[in-house]
Parts: sequence; C-alpha cells; structure tokens
Amino acid sequence: MAARSCDTRGMSAAAEPKSVKVNKTSGTGMEIEWKDGHRSTYSFVFLRDACPCALCDDERSKSGRKPGDPMQPVAGALPMFKAMARPTEVEGVGKYAIRFVWNDGHQHGIYSWEYLREVCPCEQCKAARDSMKGLEEDIAAHGNHSHKH
Repeated sequence: MAARSCDTRGMSAAAEPKSVKVNKTSGTGMEIEWKDGHRSTYSFVFLRDACPCALCDDERSKSGRKPGDPMQPVAGALPMFKAMARPTEVEGVGKYAIRFVWNDGHQHGIYSWEYLREVCPCEQCKAARDSMKGLEEDIAAHGNHSHKH
C-alpha cells in the first residue's frame, strides 16, 4: 500500500471522500460518498449559502445563519431577482478540499472535506448536530461540574 500524503493524515474516514460527483452541467449539485459509507448530497444553492470564506462566515455569524441557510431579505428592500447559484468552475485543492467559482463571481471559499462532512444537509446529520447543540447548551447552562458521590 502506498504511503499516505500528509494532506489527509489527520482526517478521519468520516471526512474522507471515496467518490465526489459535481453535477455542473445539470446544475443539480454535488454528491459525495464518504469512506465510512455515508452519502451526502448538496444543492449548489446550499453550497453557495454555506461558503466557508471569511466574508461569508462573518456575514452568517452577524445574521445568526447556519451554513447552508439562505440569506434573509433586508426588511423594506425590494425583492431582487437572483440567478440560482451554479458554479462556473470547479477545482480540487490539494487532497483536502474543493473550490467553486460561482456565477455571482464569488470564488473565495475553499470547502474542505471535513467542513463538507460537518455541514452535511441529510436528516441524519442534521439530527446529530441538533442533539450535539442541545448537549452543548446543557453543559453551558449547568456548567461543567463533575459531581463525586
């Protein structure tokens, strides 16, 4: 077996893709089959709204959006036509990520496999994130005190 490159050494099998299919022509999105057998399907709209670049991440944290949640229209603003998000270019970044150039000109997000697995939009992963969030909130509310009996 060939030696693994340092790009993926720290990655768990859960965040290592077995196959990646970007449906650029049909515009339907991207499908990843992970080495642990899990399958993730991302629409391009979700991926654009989940852009991990600093600008988008900052905007999401200010508005309270989660990665993949659509932007909320500004109150009182006229609704603007916005073309559905589609990549005009797609390229691998080393062995750890993928990058899109979007039809709105945005191109700064580097989507690591780890990030994509973290934001997987399937119901199973959403439920796991929600239960982890609840656990984190419980710990924050009750403190992390260890009780000895």
